[in-house]
Amino acid sequence: MTHFHVIAGSAETPVYPVVRKIRIADIGHALAAGFDDFRAMPSHLLFLALIYLVIGVLLYPSTSGDNALPLLFPILSGYALIGPFVAIGLYQVSRNRELGLSHGWRDAFDVVRSPAMPSILAVGFVLMVIFLLWLTTAQALYQSSFGVWAPQSYSHFLHALVATQMGHRLILLGGGIGFIYAVVAFSIGVISFPLMLDQDVGAAVAIWTSVKAVLINPLVMALWGLIVAVALALGVLMLLVGLAIVTPILGHATWRLYRRVIAPAYADSSAGLP
Repeated sequence: MTHFHVIAGSAETPVYPVVRKIRIADIGHALAAGFDDFRAMPSHLLFLALIYLVIGVLLYPSTSGDNALPLLFPILSGYALIGPFVAIGLYQVSRNRELGLSHGWRDAFDVVRSPAMPSILAVGFVLMVIFLLWLTTAQALYQSSFGVWAPQSYSHFLHALVATQMGHRLILLGGGIGFIYAVVAFSIGVISFPLMLDQDVGAAVAIWTSVKAVLINPLVMALWGLIVAVALALGVLMLLVGLAIVTPILGHATWRLYRRVIAPAYADSSAGLP
């Protein structure tokens, strides 16, 4: 029964939420509301963002060794793949504020007491697998182009990327394959985590609903994904310090966007088959 709950949620039969059609203007509203959440709760959100930075740094040992340098970019870009999962505490804070409940930084950890936590962990595991597959693929692409030897330095590696045919091949293949990984991870995670936290629908229903939301709103969701990617890239370029601002704003905006995409549970008249 516990396993069924993780997959299908708390209901005896799976309940599929109503997915709304949204417009580009909804992204602007979501970003504005997310920034408003950040302004209302800046101190503890900064604290949370720093925790997420530490989580990102802890991923580095997975690539420790002589060949860690070529995987630096895949690691940093992979932060976006697992971002929806690590931002779960931000969703909790936004939800509490929306409901008029306590929303201090300690309240972010209330998420661990959510009945949906097993489902959240299950989908988080899926994203982590995608992240590890991306790292494995990136390493294989590098070795197929330059062999198993590590580059001598950052400058040597960058020169090899921009000035050699093998480097151009690595950029094109890595960018193309990485884009596929990003689309898959984005489709799975963009709506699923807020949905599980809010309605406890189970991992399978949450993933299905998230993918459906992307398919119903392809252009708007593509724009949202681009905004997230650019914002995170800017945060990384600012020596990762920018992520302490970007992460909470994006986290809160994701919750606000979820509210516009998914109808409230009481408005859902479709139970059972989607």
